[in-house]
Amino acid sequence: MTILEILLMAVGLAMDCFAVSLGIGTTPYVHGRRPLFRLSFHFGLFQAIMPVLGWLVGTQIASLVAAIDHWVAFGLLAFVGIRMIRSGLDVEGESHSKDPSRGATLVLLSIATSIDAFAIGLTLAMLRVHIVLPVLVIGAVAGGLALIGLKIGHRLGQRFGKRMEVVGGGILILIGLRVLLSHLM
Repeated sequence: MTILEILLMAVGLAMDCFAVSLGIGTTPYVHGRRPLFRLSFHFGLFQAIMPVLGWLVGTQIASLVAAIDHWVAFGLLAFVGIRMIRSGLDVEGESHSKDPSRGATLVLLSIATSIDAFAIGLTLAMLRVHIVLPVLVIGAVAGGLALIGLKIGHRLGQRFGKRMEVVGGGILILIGLRVLLSHLM
């Protein structure tokens, strides 16, 4: 596998991270270095870990994982997206009740955006590709694009306020639907 192929694969995998980060960036919690670092680091880390897990598992359980991975990604993204929409529509309440760069929400988002990377790991195992270089590139690209998405989302959130949380939540749900529909069709 050439470096160009690895880079294109990494960018393709990182598009979910970018789009989710764009939505999450609209929340008031994701300003400052720490939340930006936590989110982009975890998205990159999970994008790097999942292909390794897929590669290690190989073809032994590929059919089992393929049967449910799209449902898991959809469920996780829809759950967080609905919470963001409810928060954005709550005119009197505080904006987004939980910091998406911490705790369970961070883990859920990291898993949801990296499930496809598990399948890539399975594919790399079947192709007998050495995993180290692809994993490093996938993690770095995902972390970088997540950071860019967070910064753009933050600017949109500052400009348009709580309405952007509704849009961000909708984006997460649409990404989940895209994942679900792409696997079902």
